[in-house]
Amino acid sequence: MSCNPQHLSQHKATIENMNEPRKGALRDFVHYYKSHLGLFLLDMFCALIIALVDILYPALTRRILYDFIPNQLVSQFVKVILLLLFTFIVRSIAQWIVTYLGHYTGVLIEGDMRNDLYAHLQTLDFSFFDNNHTGHLMSRITTDLFDVTELAHHGPEDLFISIVTLLGSFIVLWSIQPRLALILMITVPCIILFIISRRKAMSRVSKEVKKQTSSINAEVNSALSGMRTVQAFNNEVLEADKFHHCTSDYIGAKKRYYRVMADFFAGNELMMNLMSLSIICFGSWFIMHNQMDLATLITFNMYVASVQAPIRKLTNFTEQYTAGMAGFQRFRTIMHVKPRIVDSPNAISMSSTSGDIRFENVSFSYDGNEKTVLNNINLHIHPGKMLALVGPSGGGKSTLCQLIPRFYDISAGSITLDGQDIRDIRIHDLRSMIGIVQQDVFLFSGTVYDNIAYGKPDATPEEVILAAKQAEIHEDILKMPKQYQTEVGERGILLSGGQKQRISIARIFLKNPQILILDEATSALDTITERHIQATFSKLCMGRTTLVIAHRLSTVRNADEIIVITENGIIERGTHNELVQKNGLYASLAQESKLNY
Repeated sequence: MSCNPQHLSQHKATIENMNEPRKGALRDFVHYYKSHLGLFLLDMFCALIIALVDILYPALTRRILYDFIPNQLVSQFVKVILLLLFTFIVRSIAQWIVTYLGHYTGVLIEGDMRNDLYAHLQTLDFSFFDNNHTGHLMSRITTDLFDVTELAHHGPEDLFISIVTLLGSFIVLWSIQPRLALILMITVPCIILFIISRRKAMSRVSKEVKKQTSSINAEVNSALSGMRTVQAFNNEVLEADKFHHCTSDYIGAKKRYYRVMADFFAGNELMMNLMSLSIICFGSWFIMHNQMDLATLITFNMYVASVQAPIRKLTNFTEQYTAGMAGFQRFRTIMHVKPRIVDSPNAISMSSTSGDIRFENVSFSYDGNEKTVLNNINLHIHPGKMLALVGPSGGGKSTLCQLIPRFYDISAGSITLDGQDIRDIRIHDLRSMIGIVQQDVFLFSGTVYDNIAYGKPDATPEEVILAAKQAEIHEDILKMPKQYQTEVGERGILLSGGQKQRISIARIFLKNPQILILDEATSALDTITERHIQATFSKLCMGRTTLVIAHRLSTVRNADEIIVITENGIIERGTHNELVQKNGLYASLAQESKLNY
């Protein structure tokens, strides 16, 4: 039985509808800086240099206007100009380091997050992937983390430069003209409060944009993967309409995002201009009442520019923070999904097995509140023997086989391997002893060699070739354009069904497992190709405990034992001849298959 997503409960909520973990987001984000602390500290040091130069320039300019020019101090004037030239060169070097190494640090952090996310996805069980679209998961791994690079780089840097520049500027301005400095000190917090107040709205619409981007990725992945089906049914217009709907939702989300952003930037610019106006207004008033001179007003205007620069950085930081943290929160949503199938605390290592498998009172359902797929199954599969599973679709044949490598965990009972409960065997060891050949053969984009070697990544070329010969695909490969280096295309589309199946068999030969599961392995092939591959399967099954699922009973008649599974459980068991003589369901299935028994 194939897994039906609507019956799943282990990860019932899809990631698009899960509540995002709220606490500890900033702490988790900062954690990623630890591996690149040296680059980060260098970036912050250079940011400090930039901030100090920006503070120093208006102060030295005021000194030139106030002392050197009126008093014609040429020597001091030249020294200050040379000092400013030197500081600008140093600032340019610091800016280069910040731009290059700062962004590089951000990319490294993004890469760490992406690697962690991909590694975590590898630990999640089948039910998670049954419930979540591939396109949504791709979006979490790729586009959601793009904004993290900018946040990881510009976030701490912009925040640090802004704080240093604002504090430094206020200290200098207070020493020059306290009353005018006080006006700035009142207006700047008002602007910062405005920025903070708008952050929540920007965060909300930013998450909505990312969600719609994820939906587009899912739709594209589905449509492109099934393009042959789309064209075969002449449904190009239907798919275009579906994509248009996704795009419209995305445009709507972007429109709302840009509206909030427009409110934010327009309001911020208004307050910045009011700040400049207040300095001109009050500064002019003080000059007209002989309480301040023109040079001081010019200096204040220069510092207003210095103050506005960090405020604009804070504005940009707010946008980067909302976009970056929206992506990071979606990243954390998956990272907080716990795998349901894990090694038990006392799990043992197991490097080999005789292949003795027992099902004892095993029951299983995808959802505890839904229909039980398997109920009270008792079964003994002897070492080195072949067990065939037949019966109508939906009886639980595939489900039973998927329980052995713990793709799903049983609801009740126990499954043992050589007397050891499989839940007490390390998952890696358990699955390394099991080989699976399925109806829908999955080949990775790459070469023929790569796909065979997938069964044993450290295999030598000689071992790969031997496996190909055992699977009787070696001669076909030699006729291919680049032989073993021939590209197979996406999912092996450039190969025939028989070639794909033989390559999957070759990698099982290479893996050399003690237990073999053949799940409708030849049902998609024509009769002639099936006969040829059956001989290969006979070699593959030799000396291994084998479970065979098949609708074509010609493929299982030589099994050591055949069981018939329906929704009511195992209703018949025996050899082919024994079951035919019982004249039950198997006999009727055999009659339908027109077997000559």
